[in-house]
Amino acid sequence: MAETTTLPVRGTGGQPGSRKLARLMKNKWLYLMALPGMLYFIIFKYFPMWGLLISFQEYQPSLGMLGSKWVGFDHFHRFFFDASFGMLFRNTLLLALYNLVFFFPLPILLALLLNEIRREMFKRFIQTIVYVPHFVSWVVVVGISYIFFTTEGGIVNDILAAVGLPKIDFLMSEEWFRTMIIAQVVWKETGWGTIIFLAALAGVDQQLYEAARIDGAGRLRQLWHITLPAIRSVIVILLILRLGSFLDTGFEQIFLMLNSMNREVGEVFDTYVYNVGIQQGQFSYSTAVGLFKSVIGLVLVVGANKLAKKFGESGLF
Repeated sequence: MAETTTLPVRGTGGQPGSRKLARLMKNKWLYLMALPGMLYFIIFKYFPMWGLLISFQEYQPSLGMLGSKWVGFDHFHRFFFDASFGMLFRNTLLLALYNLVFFFPLPILLALLLNEIRREMFKRFIQTIVYVPHFVSWVVVVGISYIFFTTEGGIVNDILAAVGLPKIDFLMSEEWFRTMIIAQVVWKETGWGTIIFLAALAGVDQQLYEAARIDGAGRLRQLWHITLPAIRSVIVILLILRLGSFLDTGFEQIFLMLNSMNREVGEVFDTYVYNVGIQQGQFSYSTAVGLFKSVIGLVLVVGANKLAKKFGESGLF
């Protein structure tokens, strides 16, 4: 009897390329919707990274990046041993920590409070009120701060004088500079930061609350055992993203608030890069400073992501 050979049967799904094309066509509208975001990151985030090369050069605009002299890590060495490095690092780190400690939890708290409002019209009214400051430019915010806190006709100092207290020069004082910065951020961005948390809270299964109420759980126990665990992963992801921009303290706001009296506590990496890069034309040196700040952010993101996974969270990647 002749021996028969069994041949492997190829799947009916076609070639891998055709399967990928079929999946692409099936989800074409999703890819089309993602296209503007992808183009934004390619054009404004990835393509400009080519310019980081000048941080290792003595860049001359007339020679271009290909013709400028390579100097290696000279600009980084100059920055790390500069007399102002300690002051810049301290100011940037303190403002970043204050933002993380005092501002980051507030949108979560406000979202939890808004979620407890049962009257829908009142809830939407409050949401609108707290969202509005986000659309006010930093120029206007700083202008409002000057109107309220200046010693010459400022509302706050007029009240202090009316009750017999001495006037406080909030805008020129080193002691009040960081408090003013954080207060402005809290007023402007807290409401806007609640959007993601409210969206996460909207997805919580209402049957969990009903079961908890049947078991006798009050509002606080429902909040602790149902609401917070439901948005914990969102909080972790946003915290990781926040650490990625940990040293981005906001150029425009701080630049507008800086003056000769508070520069010792207000000068940060962002304003320093502007001063030496744009005003003094030291393009290579300022790029090296910006690259150092970006590397710190990358390290913090990777470290926070690994730590989140270690504690059982999904992490960012």
